[in-house]
Amino acid sequence: MLNIVLVEPEIPNNTGNIGRLCVGTESRLHLIHPFGFQITDKNLKRSGLDYWVHLDWKEYQNVEEWMAVIPDKSRVFLLSSHATKSYLETQFQDGDWLVFGKESVGLSAEVLAKFDNHLKIPISPLVRSYNLANSCAFVIGEAKRQIGL
Repeated sequence: MLNIVLVEPEIPNNTGNIGRLCVGTESRLHLIHPFGFQITDKNLKRSGLDYWVHLDWKEYQNVEEWMAVIPDKSRVFLLSSHATKSYLETQFQDGDWLVFGKESVGLSAEVLAKFDNHLKIPISPLVRSYNLANSCAFVIGEAKRQIGL
């Protein structure tokens, strides 16, 4: 099972879509506060549909609380537009942690400094960034392909 981590997600539709993606790929979703919304049926219904009840998810009050549950920090991969290594150059394993930052600014320098594995998603210079849910789909898809699950 992959562990998908959203640090301070801001947009409920993205979180709902990622939740649905996690159900479909049998991945666990980890959500780190603060959120830009409340987790309610109203906020997640449109994008998460009725899949949210099947989602394996946990929430944490802060990054430190989440870090305390990670058994092997070398298997934590942070996605950042500032990274130099592509996620396509990485060998993923079952149980890996794929970490994504908030929609407006990504992961903070403080969070990035806590881990060594920083990855980027290749993108045309004509585009500033991908949607968060699309970014998750890219990386989860490649990790699942490699793992063979």
